[in-house]
Amino acid sequence: MLTFNSKPTTAFRLWLFLAACALLSPPAHAQQAPASVTALEKLPKVVAVVNGQTIARDKLAQECIRRYGTIVLDNLLNKHLILQACAAQNIQVTQADVNQEIERVSNKFGLTTKLFLEAIEQERDITPQQYASEIVWPMLALRALAADKIRVTPEEVEQVLQSEYGPKVQVRMIALSRAEKAKELHAQVTANPELFQRLAKEHSEDAASASVAGLLPPIRRHSGDDQLERIAFQLAPNQVSPVFQIGDMHIMLQGVRHLPATPPNSQLLPAIQERIEDQLRDQRLGNAADEIFAKLQESSQVINVIGNPELEQKYPGVAGYINRQPVPTEHLAAECIARHGREILRGEINRVLLSTALRSANKTVEQRDIDIEVARAADSMGYLRPDGTPDSGAWLQSIVEEEGVTVDLYIQDAVWPSVALKKLVQDSVQITQEDLEKGFQANFGPRAEVLAIVLSNQRTAEDVFRQARENLTEQSFGELAAKYSVEPVSRSNFGKVPALRRHGGQPTLEQVAFSLQSGEMSGVIALDDQYAILYKQGETDPVVQDFEAVRGELEKEILEKKLRVAMRKQLNAMLESAQIDNFLEGTAQSGGVVPASAATQNPRRLQSAVTR
Repeated sequence: MLTFNSKPTTAFRLWLFLAACALLSPPAHAQQAPASVTALEKLPKVVAVVNGQTIARDKLAQECIRRYGTIVLDNLLNKHLILQACAAQNIQVTQADVNQEIERVSNKFGLTTKLFLEAIEQERDITPQQYASEIVWPMLALRALAADKIRVTPEEVEQVLQSEYGPKVQVRMIALSRAEKAKELHAQVTANPELFQRLAKEHSEDAASASVAGLLPPIRRHSGDDQLERIAFQLAPNQVSPVFQIGDMHIMLQGVRHLPATPPNSQLLPAIQERIEDQLRDQRLGNAADEIFAKLQESSQVINVIGNPELEQKYPGVAGYINRQPVPTEHLAAECIARHGREILRGEINRVLLSTALRSANKTVEQRDIDIEVARAADSMGYLRPDGTPDSGAWLQSIVEEEGVTVDLYIQDAVWPSVALKKLVQDSVQITQEDLEKGFQANFGPRAEVLAIVLSNQRTAEDVFRQARENLTEQSFGELAAKYSVEPVSRSNFGKVPALRRHGGQPTLEQVAFSLQSGEMSGVIALDDQYAILYKQGETDPVVQDFEAVRGELEKEILEKKLRVAMRKQLNAMLESAQIDNFLEGTAQSGGVVPASAATQNPRRLQSAVTR
């Protein structure tokens, strides 16, 4: 979907909170005046011109507040609380502390500070100044405030070391919801352990492991599930465990092999321990921050006006209060634009382009179109009524709860752009018989069951190929995959990867896989910057034989995919040909060249929630 102006998901809330707290910056910056109406007035009254159409500063401020106002206000109020807490405990985080932390993090990634900050700006659209003051400083301040709550012991570090580098065990699993069925299958595999793989593939209700004959990734010590871990480590190869229960599922395991510990190089151990300590500490920081702010808020008077219609009417021009001190709405607008203005403005530019294109094509987006798109999204995400029709209401409710946006914003930012682009391209999209035939083969045709070894350079690939050829069995090939493959799934599953289908997007691998006979190995296959070797286990039977029985389903799926491709091309074409002056970012294009800021905008905003 094309989300031009969208609020952050829950996963970003802690980051947003931290970013806001540090608008206070380190004490060295605390003397600077915060963003205010003066900062807002410093922006030009017109922030962009798109093919002659203007976008006003006030419009941008309004749209920023609609999407981020409540979050930014919470953070503006919280920043005062964190400064008060630091002052009360005589905690000072200096600019030197900030610089040292940035250098430390840069070194962990093997980059110079300059290159690291450039990468942050390019990938996350965060300037070095924002990163220092809005992320690093509040992180350091919170670490200091919560030092007693986030302390990590050597014993905890050692546990993680054991989990990452200690012995592991690989098992197969059958998971069933019915106890009677589990008892029946357990009797069969106990009497004949060789049946375990086939029964796992045919009956296990855990789809991920069933697709690889029940094989699970290697289980580590201290992995988080004590019962599963304890039983797995007790199993010898081919031994079947008793049936045990995890949640609502009845589980049985079969031992495959025990893998020895792989201790890290002693010279690398200090860096590994530091990395583990950082991870454990940061995992605890979120909960500790919640506790800190809960206590601070108990002793402070904080009122959010924005988002409360009654209070907005009672206190015009005021966004909120902290200890009876008002935060002007203009102040909030300035902060919202400072943090999110570039993102929101790009969305408004795209909206202008779409609206213009619709008028030129003499097309309009009607409410019926919106309803159809919402229903399509509900259908694709499995939100269905008992009669099988899409449950749009339930889907919209999930958007509100999971994404934290209103229905109106979801429609405006996600559904409307998607519908508008569909309107512009739908007449040019056609489904051919070839499309249908390829779709039928991809969705319902046979799958090639293979083991794969993926290597990063040709010389290693040729050496592994020679070793595999000298002793070509399924077991020895799997052991080579576990030893040499650089692809995580094949390495952890002894070469086993999800079955390949025709026209699944990997033409080179597909062609080789389907040309092999069972028990045959391929040569070294060049794949861009990697190399692969396949071992053919066999092919699955076609899921469906009758093409006409699924024609309607195929047409629907293929049309949607082709529409999405055409929509992306249409949007790119509009951006490339537009004349855009973006005064907020200081970029301009006369048509035909997309400025770097437009070409590298956040991918989240170029995807619609309705495609999920």
